[in-house]
Amino acid sequence: MAPNGQLGRSLAVQQSGQQIARLCVYCGSSEGADPRYAEAARELGAGVAARGIELVYGGGRNGLMGCVADAVLAGGGRVTGIIPAHLEHREVAHRGINELVVVADMHQRKRVMAERSDAFAVLPGGVGTLDETIEILSWRQLGLHQKPLFIIDIAGYWSPLAVLFEHIVSSRFAAPLVPALVSFVPDVAALFEAVRGPR
Repeated sequence: MAPNGQLGRSLAVQQSGQQIARLCVYCGSSEGADPRYAEAARELGAGVAARGIELVYGGGRNGLMGCVADAVLAGGGRVTGIIPAHLEHREVAHRGINELVVVADMHQRKRVMAERSDAFAVLPGGVGTLDETIEILSWRQLGLHQKPLFIIDIAGYWSPLAVLFEHIVSSRFAAPLVPALVSFVPDVAALFEAVRGPR
């Protein structure tokens, strides 16, 4: 789903290295096989809170989603979750966050998350996380926003995706994507070298 003109205008220009107020985090609803994934999620949440950055995420209480949200809350930060009604009714919504926005469907969820964010960070996750990442990258490739996108390659999890991007470019189906449109960073510390918060 491509955003309409109004959304394209609302995705205001933000370049990496600039101050951001709201970070959208895409990540899994499970913790995965490697404990480093959850450790990174908690580190990211703590860092977001310490820098006065608001977390925008998918609104869940399970997996890496819950880890990052709980870490932000533990650090005194603000958390906004965006969740579709069918997932809220399945009782996976996080009821302890500052704001829980219930939307009609997955398409609206992604749109609202994008509207409310200044930048995007990707932790390990499954098909849903990959879908969110590729869609927001596609919107940037189409010139619908200029917000920075960072893929945090914890323990090499996203390395196959970087190889796929290289293959797409070498096959001449896209201009160079990295780092023009998306940046791979090895850990959370590297992310915070690229973006800064109000504090």
